[in-house]
Amino acid sequence: MKSITRTVALAVLIVAPVLAAAQGSATPAAPQSVYRSAFEGYRPFADEPVRSWRETNDTVGRIGGWKTYAREAQSGDARAAAAGASAPAAAATGGAHSNHHAPAKP
Repeated sequence: MKSITRTVALAVLIVAPVLAAAQGSATPAAPQSVYRSAFEGYRPFADEPVRSWRETNDTVGRIGGWKTYAREAQSGDARAAAAGASAPAAAATGGAHSNHHAPAKP
């Protein structure tokens, strides 16, 4: 039993450095990872100036009223009503994303 243990130990001592050297030369260099902060491009919140309610109502009327905001919310296009409007569509439509009362399309 003693000779088997010695033989195994001797084999490990001989083979281990050879395997380690072979593995080190056969493995390609690992690609370098690039750190990107989650805050890259972060813009802090900035208050917008408050306009009078009449000016805001006139702007909404000029761009097409609530229907323009509804189309923008359905299409997901944030630029659809940007022709002079500064209010976000979700705030103007109460956050509605679809018209649940519309008849189904054939």
